[in-house]
Amino acid sequence: MATILDVIKGLNQAAANAYDGYQNMDEEIGLRREEGHPIIDSRVMDGFSVKFSADKMIIGYQSEVLMKEVHPRNQFENEVERRFKDIVKYLKKEYKNITKSSVNLTEVGAADVLVQSTSRVRNWVQATKQYKIGGAGETESLKQPSSDKMEDGIKKFLDLSSTKRPKNDKAPKNPDTPKA
Repeated sequence: MATILDVIKGLNQAAANAYDGYQNMDEEIGLRREEGHPIIDSRVMDGFSVKFSADKMIIGYQSEVLMKEVHPRNQFENEVERRFKDIVKYLKKEYKNITKSSVNLTEVGAADVLVQSTSRVRNWVQATKQYKIGGAGETESLKQPSSDKMEDGIKKFLDLSSTKRPKNDKAPKNPDTPKA
């Protein structure tokens, strides 16, 4: 059984092999940048990234879209979900090529899609989706409280604070200041 670190390293390498222009890239990922000819047609800038949190992998997808592609909203969200499925399919296949073992990624919820306007015609979409990494072993929960203790030096310094005025303070008291 692989440790969580081994699985994260494999998934990270699989995502690193997906950059545009990778020399050994025979299969397609399912991104919009792969559609059309790189020189003749205008290609769309898009891509994805992966982050890890405990036993979850968070895939981030970003792309340029036209305003007419955003509406109707349901079709656009379905298109983004399809992109995530293609990305996960590619990551699983590339992970298997790298590590010679398989990984199980299950969806945690729906994709979080944010569309921002660049101009009246163009928009920028940023979407994230979480996946639970299966078969990676035991991980610690991030919601556990910290057991860090303040150092004794910091405690002693904080204990030195006082509300008393020093003996040599000759400044008049401010009448507007409330008494402590």
